[in-house]
Amino acid sequence: MQHDFWHQRWQNQQIGFHLDAVNPLLAAHFQALDLQAGQRVFIPLCGKTLDIHWLLSKGIHVSGAELSQLAVDTLFTELGVTPSITQRGSLRHYSAEHIDIFQGDFFDLDKALLGKVNAIYDRAALIALPPEMRIRYSQHLINLTNGAPQLLISFHYDQSLAEGPPFNVSAEEVTAHYAQAYDINLLADEILPTGLKGKFPAQEKLWLLSPLK
Repeated sequence: MQHDFWHQRWQNQQIGFHLDAVNPLLAAHFQALDLQAGQRVFIPLCGKTLDIHWLLSKGIHVSGAELSQLAVDTLFTELGVTPSITQRGSLRHYSAEHIDIFQGDFFDLDKALLGKVNAIYDRAALIALPPEMRIRYSQHLINLTNGAPQLLISFHYDQSLAEGPPFNVSAEEVTAHYAQAYDINLLADEILPTGLKGKFPAQEKLWLLSPLK
């Protein structure tokens, strides 16, 4: 999927993936990550999600990666925070108290720049990418975070009924991407009451990925 696709979506405000409240699955199951205030959660392809506001309110430090500069600028405006902005190679690093967002191509982010994170919250990254990119994404995420524990949201529906994103990601695919590094447990499996895009039957699942011992 090309960068222009996402830039255009944000420019045209075609952001149906952006919820107007904290994701209920995060609020209900965040404790499964067993984090303490001051620890860091990484959100890949974070957009301007209100989940960031919620995590910060819980004393959690947030790091994120996002392609769209418009999304990142809007996030900080809505937080009411003026970040410092530093160019880090091809990425722009937005930094403020308890929050760091790296704007640019996710695959350009490395361990040294991201720093240590205690957990990952993938709310809209894996499902945003086509199949050939999901393999590369999942491996980069594992390497980038040293296999930090993860909450992962996936959608399940008949892909023949609609084009992604969001894409259908089966339980088998979640296993294929992550079983080499994690124990995988399903925490929630809910039917979307209005269906996918208000049209197609779909389920939303929340997975807990715990590092193998």
